[in-house]
Amino acid sequence: MEIMPHLQIRDDLGVHYAILPGDPARVDRIAEQLTDVEELAYNREFKSIRGLYKGVPVLAVSTGIGGPSACIAVEELARVGVTHMIRIGSGGALQPGIHLGDLVMVQGAVRSDGASKMYIDPVYPAVPDFDLLTACVTAARQEQLPYHVGLCRSHDSFYTDQEEEMRTKWTKSGIMVSDMETAALFVVGRLRGVHTASILNTVVEYKDDLEQNINNYADGASRTMQGEWDEIHTALEACYIVSSAE
Repeated sequence: MEIMPHLQIRDDLGVHYAILPGDPARVDRIAEQLTDVEELAYNREFKSIRGLYKGVPVLAVSTGIGGPSACIAVEELARVGVTHMIRIGSGGALQPGIHLGDLVMVQGAVRSDGASKMYIDPVYPAVPDFDLLTACVTAARQEQLPYHVGLCRSHDSFYTDQEEEMRTKWTKSGIMVSDMETAALFVVGRLRGVHTASILNTVVEYKDDLEQNINNYADGASRTMQGEWDEIHTALEACYIVSSAE
């Protein structure tokens, strides 16, 4: 038996599905939708539990903020046998008509992060697994949840001197939402033979104030908290759909 150096989980768990929030506190909210929950480890930003969803064993592992720690989580989860990983994160809308709490199913990511570029040339695409993305869309549609499907931009900072200029550029290019981890998940997952998908809960509407909306999210604003519950439920249902088809 081997213990992963960062996640501090064993390599004999025998679980093939993982839900990956950024925030460790979100792991506890995932646990509310699982049965037979077991706490595994909590090291740095990586908090992990194991549980069952409709009889399917699932891990929930937080990845912290940004691509580098997300890469670590993907690498070590792949080493313990996880084959399907779904990110559930928060995103800022770059297009009108996307409301707080709406879900965005990411069908491709602009690689404005640094972590994915450490793995392979920037021309390599950051795209999800088709079947897992389809399962996420199917789950959201079945539950009649508000969702969109489109492109995201993954980046490394909220506080550069060119934030407004960059947001305008990517809005004009048709990018739907921004986050910090999806590109890294897609690229490293693809290179390691892992099926990946990303569901983003909209916490900032188009042209809204970023800091104000993030603070509202932290305070438990009703629409964004409902969006969080929705993305957790959608990801778990997608795991069930995929496992049922195998």
